[in-house]
Amino acid sequence: QVQLVESGGGLVQAGGSLRLSCAASGSIISVNAMGWHRQAPGKQRELVADITSGGRTNYAESAKGRFTISRDNAKNTVYLQMNSLRPEDTAVYYCAAVVTSRGSISDIIRNYWGQGTQVTVGS
Repeated sequence: QVQLVESGGGLVQAGGSLRLSCAASGSIISVNAMGWHRQAPGKQRELVADITSGGRTNYAESAKGRFTISRDNAKNTVYLQMNSLRPEDTAVYYCAAVVTSRGSISDIIRNYWGQGTQVTVGS
C-alpha cells in the first residue's frame, strides 16, 4: 500500500507565502510524475502544477510566476512554494503521484491522492 501525506496548509493574508509538502511512503519501487491539484468550494478540481521524475515542470496559467513546484526524489517528496497568494487561491490542495509499487503478484502502477490540505488566503 502507498500513502501520500501532505502538510503545510493554513491561513495567510493576501500577498503572503506558504510551502506545501507531500511525502509518499509504502512499498514503493519508483515515484513517477507528482503534482498538486486544488478544489475550491463549488468548483471542479484543477491542476496547479506537476513535475516529472526528471524535473520537468508544468504549471497552470494561474500559478505561473507565483508558484514553484520541486521534488526530492531521495525522499519521494514533492513541494509547492506559493508566493504572492491571492484570495482566489483559497482551496483544498491535493497532492497526486503516479507510483510503481510492489503487488502481491506483480508490480502495480497507479495514481494516488493525498487527503488534502486547506489553504485559506484572507483579503
